[in-house]
Amino acid sequence: MSDFMLPDIGEGIVECEVVEWHVAEGDVIEEDQPVVEVMTDKALVEITAPEAGRVTRLYVKKGEIAKVHAPLFGYVAEGEAESVDALASTPDEPATSDERGAPRPSEGDAPQAAAHRGAAPENMESAGDEPGRGPYGRIPAAPAVRRLLREHDLPLEAVPGSGRQGRVLKEDVLGYLESEDSRQERDEDRGAGEAVAAGRPPAEPASGEVRIEPLRGVRAVMAKRMVEAASTVPHFQYGEEIDVTELLALRERLKPLAAAEETRLTLMPFFMKAMALAVREAPVVNARLNDDASEIHYLPSVNVGMAVDSRAGLLVPNVKGVERRSLLSVAAEVARLTEAARAGRVSQEDLKGGTISISNIGALGGTYAAPIINVPEVAIVAIGKTQWLPRFDAQECVVKRAIMTVTWAGDHRIIDGGTIARFCNAWKGYLEAPETMLLHLS
Repeated sequence: MSDFMLPDIGEGIVECEVVEWHVAEGDVIEEDQPVVEVMTDKALVEITAPEAGRVTRLYVKKGEIAKVHAPLFGYVAEGEAESVDALASTPDEPATSDERGAPRPSEGDAPQAAAHRGAAPENMESAGDEPGRGPYGRIPAAPAVRRLLREHDLPLEAVPGSGRQGRVLKEDVLGYLESEDSRQERDEDRGAGEAVAAGRPPAEPASGEVRIEPLRGVRAVMAKRMVEAASTVPHFQYGEEIDVTELLALRERLKPLAAAEETRLTLMPFFMKAMALAVREAPVVNARLNDDASEIHYLPSVNVGMAVDSRAGLLVPNVKGVERRSLLSVAAEVARLTEAARAGRVSQEDLKGGTISISNIGALGGTYAAPIINVPEVAIVAIGKTQWLPRFDAQECVVKRAIMTVTWAGDHRIIDGGTIARFCNAWKGYLEAPETMLLHLS
């Protein structure tokens, strides 16, 4: 048997939480087959099988912490697994010779021969004859059956097996589940009947217990960083309304062209591209302070992060070098990063190096938000939902316009109200008249 050691899965990561096992003990695995998902303090990581074989042991249970360089699971390689299967399938009838061709000892000599081999005949017989146990003391069951048991949170030992050597079959599990449901219904009916016979109303179900979940992985890191940002960075908020009527119309015209390039065009690429252009008006918005807040470092590239509500928690991957990319290239990166983040499998490289962030809370229906800066960045914007609202046009006539609310949070140590206002006005100008971006595209 070989042990698979948990490898280094990220810089500075020494442990992770086991989120989900895709296999059970006894399951056959193929090379590169997903075996387990683990949660680090940065993302969800899928670990695959190093080679084909059979899983023999899971060292860490679901929800527990696994240590880097410690055993994660044990397995028998494919060739070795076949040898084990052949040995397990050997008939129990006595043979006339042992594996080397030597004659077996007579019945009277069995204890002495067993002693020379280091075996314990009584234990071997009891292990082989115990009901519901295979040759090695394990309850036999196919991988599909074990998976069905996991789905219903049932231990293998709870279901009596009707197959050879007590093998648990799929029919055994289904029959057990049906009998459990029927018994539970009978118990509920009997309890209600006894309550009525005693002249008292049926007992109300007990209130649910408090469910405790440890704060780990990405959520633990987010909690730590948000507390740090909110307590060490002096935030100030700046709100604005942006008329995106023309932007929506332009997007509708460009969507078929983007689809022809197999790219989904959302509003996010426009937000990012306009932001990279507006940074020219206020470079300090794309800067950061050094550790002792004595220097301002102006960054050469605009790497726009976008907050994604993923299964692992809040992740903020970023599109690198937005100022150098075409709108189509930004759209492709947004789609790639969104898909990876929602699956919890975004790479560490995509999470590093962000310079300014966007939180599109409007996608979930929010109108206003007060975002917290993603330190060490110095600015973040929360985009609210777009609403069709009445507005006056140049002729003072009431018209229907698409209005989007935005709220900026800035680090007041280096950004003041005038700076964020000028930056937001430049960004707003590109979004309200999106054709003006053409003048600055390389």
